[in-house]
Amino acid sequence: MKHGGNIYQFAKKLHCKPEQIIDFSSNINPEQAVKPESLRNVALTPYADPEYSDLKQAIKQRYQISNDIGCEVFNGASAAIFSLLRWLQPEHLSLYFPLYGEYETITSKLQCTVQHINRFTDLENDIPENTTIIFVNPSTPDGKLYNLQKLLTKWQKKSCNIIIDESFLDFCDAESATQLIPQYEKLFIIKSLSKFYGCAGIRIGFILSAMEKISKLKQLEPAWKLSSFDMAYMQQALANHAFVAQTIKNTIKCRKQLYQVLQDCGLFEKIYQGQANFLMAQLKTIDGYQLQAQLERSQILIRVCDNFAGLDKRHVRFAVKDAKTINHLANALSSSRK
Repeated sequence: MKHGGNIYQFAKKLHCKPEQIIDFSSNINPEQAVKPESLRNVALTPYADPEYSDLKQAIKQRYQISNDIGCEVFNGASAAIFSLLRWLQPEHLSLYFPLYGEYETITSKLQCTVQHINRFTDLENDIPENTTIIFVNPSTPDGKLYNLQKLLTKWQKKSCNIIIDESFLDFCDAESATQLIPQYEKLFIIKSLSKFYGCAGIRIGFILSAMEKISKLKQLEPAWKLSSFDMAYMQQALANHAFVAQTIKNTIKCRKQLYQVLQDCGLFEKIYQGQANFLMAQLKTIDGYQLQAQLERSQILIRVCDNFAGLDKRHVRFAVKDAKTINHLANALSSSRK
């Protein structure tokens, strides 16, 4: 599976309905910040504001972003990734892997040279002048949260374009690199809203950078990338401040429970100490596809990580779900050993 969350293909294989699948492959918040009935009066007739002014203001208020920082919204973080790299047209890329497959996909379509740097073993490797850095923090699929200050200083001295993908940072009690944008105009922060706010069907991501950079990026963007419904939903979600603290609290609690379940089942050689809303583990004797086959009877879908550079089919990832769902996984893992 190239990406987590293909419950439709999995349900078809098991001859069941998609809503019957217990999806540990997709790192989406199991809770939502907005009740759908609150959106019944969204006006769908007029064209939406092509500047997305209200949505951008809601984003800036939620993340405490100063008005001298530019913001552009996209139809999901994946679209933001593609648009930014297409605009930058880098001659050289430095990719810190493992990381999202979307970055590898677009890299193959760009006329540039690529340096692959293994985060696990070669984090301090040197990089060339003027390269474009891509770093996901917290990382995926292992969920490590990095203190990037030392690396950012090195990258800035080399006059790099720096892309920090913070799609999962909201699940952590940690500071964004956004505050450093006024100090370095070639810094770009990518964020996803769909994952944290539990609405994978509402495709909204955004890029933060220096105002001048965002203005130039926008010139290549189409009008009306987002629907009025999507924007209304997300503006309400961003205003639900209580949801933020509760999600971080629940994520920490349920991640500890998930870690214990994976440890207790005895199937894993290593469980990575992730700090996002998922955990990666390395199997001892079987591979991820064999484990997935054993979990099919419980209608559980997991993420095998063999298409992440530097990993193999013994590496699997589990999203953090609610306590009841994690208990169901515990029972399924126990049954798989019998």
